[in-house]
Amino acid sequence: MPDSVFAQEVTSTIQQMQASARSHQTKTVPVDGNPILVPYPFPSPEDWRDCWIYFLLTDRFNNPQALPQQRWNKKFDGRQGGTFKGVQQQLAYLQNLGVRALWLSPVLKNTKPDKEGFAYGYAGYNTQDFLNLDERLASDGTRATAERELTGLVDEAHARGMYIIIDIVLNHAARVFDYLRDGQVTREFADFATMYAPLGQEPSIQWIDGSGTTRAEWQDDGLPAVLGPDDAVWPRDLQRRTFFRRRGSKLSDTPDFRGFVPGDFGLLRQLVHEYEASVPGQESIRAQYGARPVLSILVQAFQYLIAKYDIDGFRIDTVKYLRPDLIETFGNAIREFALSVGKANFFTFGEIYDNEDTINRFVGRNSSDVDGFGIDAALDFPLFYKLPSMIKGLGGAPGVEAIRQVFENRKKVEANLISSHGEAGRYFVSFIDNHDQNERFNAPGTPASQVTMALALLFALQGIPCVYYGTEQGLQGAVDDQGAPTLDALEAVREALWGKPGAFDSTNPFYGALQAIVAARAAGAALRYGRMYFREVSRDGIGFGHSWGVGGIVAFSRILADREVVVIANTSTTTPFDGQVLVDFDLSQKPRPMSVVYSNQGTSTVNTVQLKQANVYRLDGGFTNARIAALDVNLAPVEVQILAP
Repeated sequence: MPDSVFAQEVTSTIQQMQASARSHQTKTVPVDGNPILVPYPFPSPEDWRDCWIYFLLTDRFNNPQALPQQRWNKKFDGRQGGTFKGVQQQLAYLQNLGVRALWLSPVLKNTKPDKEGFAYGYAGYNTQDFLNLDERLASDGTRATAERELTGLVDEAHARGMYIIIDIVLNHAARVFDYLRDGQVTREFADFATMYAPLGQEPSIQWIDGSGTTRAEWQDDGLPAVLGPDDAVWPRDLQRRTFFRRRGSKLSDTPDFRGFVPGDFGLLRQLVHEYEASVPGQESIRAQYGARPVLSILVQAFQYLIAKYDIDGFRIDTVKYLRPDLIETFGNAIREFALSVGKANFFTFGEIYDNEDTINRFVGRNSSDVDGFGIDAALDFPLFYKLPSMIKGLGGAPGVEAIRQVFENRKKVEANLISSHGEAGRYFVSFIDNHDQNERFNAPGTPASQVTMALALLFALQGIPCVYYGTEQGLQGAVDDQGAPTLDALEAVREALWGKPGAFDSTNPFYGALQAIVAARAAGAALRYGRMYFREVSRDGIGFGHSWGVGGIVAFSRILADREVVVIANTSTTTPFDGQVLVDFDLSQKPRPMSVVYSNQGTSTVNTVQLKQANVYRLDGGFTNARIAALDVNLAPVEVQILAP
C-alpha cells in the first residue's frame, strides 16, 4: 500500500463504493448452500432499536481449525487464536438466537510481542496500523486472507439480515515509541511538570521497531524513509512526533481546563486530535490534511474501513478522553460519508465511562456549538452502575428505586432536547456486563433466574440492548487451577468460548431464555420505541406506591400509541408478590385481559385489569384518592414477567 492515507488505493476504494451505491449494485452470497442476493453497499436499518447487539472478542470467540492456545477458561493475557472464519462459521447459530447486529472487537493491526515478552493486544485496542487488518485474525495468518475472510464474514452476515459494527480507537495508538528522559529510555511515567510543560518542551521519544525494540537512531522525527510494516506506526502520515501528546500517562480521568483528558492511556500513546495546523509554519501540513491533521487522517482511514468491508457501524473506544467538539466532527464526517454510499443510518456509539451529564456532552441529541450532530449514542453506564447490583441485592446494593431514578434523571436532562421521552432509547446501548469488568453478571453463585431477569429487563427498558458473548451459554468467568473464580483481572471475563464443551449448544437453557426474550421484544413494538412510565404497586389493592429498597418490585409500562406493555420484576429471593400494578387509565376504559408473553419461571396466565377507587401515594409521603386501573399480578421470588394485551 502507498505510504499516504490519501494515496491512490485508499481514495480509489472510497470512490468505488460511492459508485456502487449510485448504480445500486448487488452481491450474490452463498448461505447454507443457497445463493442470496444482497444490496451492495448494504443499507442501514431504519432504526437501531430494532437491532439488538451481540458483542464478541474475535480472538476469544471461535476458531474451527484449532483449539485455544491455553485452557479456555483460564486467565490468559495472550492471544487464544480466534479468527474471522470462526465468527462466520457460527453466523447461523447467532441468527437462530435472534441477533441483529454483531459488534466485533477492533480488527486493525496491533503491535506484536516486544523483545521482553510483553503480550500483544489480543483484544485489539493497541492499534499499530490504522489502515490494515490484523493478519493474526486470519485462518492462515496472512493479511490477504484476513481481508478476504472479513469480507466473507460481513457479506454472509448481511445475507442473514445482520449488521456489522466494528470497534475502533481514536484516542490513542499502540505503544509505538518510548520516552527518553535524563538519558534513559522509559516506557511509562507520570508527573505534573511534564504534563503541563509549555509546548515544545515535551520529552524526546525513540520509535519502536517490529521486534518491540526502541531504536536510538529513530529519535523524534528521525525515522528512515524505508520502514517495515511492523515498525513505528502506520500510515506514514502519523509518523510525526508532534501528532502524539508525549506527556506521559494521564494523571486523571477528568477533563482538564482544555476540555479533554491529556496523557497516554497506560502504555498506549495518545494522539493530539486538537492539533492545529493553521498556525504559522504549518502551511504544508494544512495544505495536505486541513486544519485538524490527526483527525483528518483518522477520518479518512475509517472511511476506508467502511468502503473496503461494507461496515454498518462503529463503537468508539475511550471517547471521553477527547474534546466533545472533535468527537462531533468525527461523527459528522463519518455520517456524511456513509450517506454518500447509501448507508442512511450508519451507527456510531461511544464508550463514555461516566455519568449522564458527561455522556450528554458527546451524543447527537446535545451537539456542541459547532454545526452538526455528533455521534449517535453512548454505552449506558448510568444504567449499568445500578441494574446488575440491584438485581443481585448484594451488600451495599441500591434498591429498586435506583433504576427509576436513572430514567427520571434522563427525562430531566433531555427535557429540551427531544420531543418525546420515548425517543431516549435511541441514544443508549444498554448492557449488564462486558469485557472491561472484573466479573460477568453470571459470576459463580448467581442464580439462573437472576441472569434471565437481568436479560429480560435489559430488553424491556429503553435502549438498544447489547449482550456479551457467552452469556447465552452460561459463561461464568475464568477460574484458577483449583476451580476458584478469578476476579483480579480483565481476563477473568474473556474466556475462549469455543474451548468450552458444547460451546455453541442451541439447547442451553440460557440460549433458549434469550431467544424467548428476543422474540417478546421483536413482537412488541412498544418494547422498542415506547414511552416508559414506572408504575406504583400494591399488595392489598387499596394503597399504591412505588416500591422501594433491596428486594423490591421493578414495575414499568412501555406505551406506544394505543398499546401498553407491562413489565414487572420481583427481585426478592424469598418473598412472592401477589398484588396489583397500576396501568394506563385511559387505555383501560374497556375491560381487557393482559397475557404473560414472557416469564423467566414459565408462568403463562391471562390477567385482568380492574377499574376502581384507590389511594396512590406520592414520593413525598402524600397521597391522592383517585379512580385507577390496576392489573392483577402474581410473581414468585426472582420472577420477571412481560405482559401485553
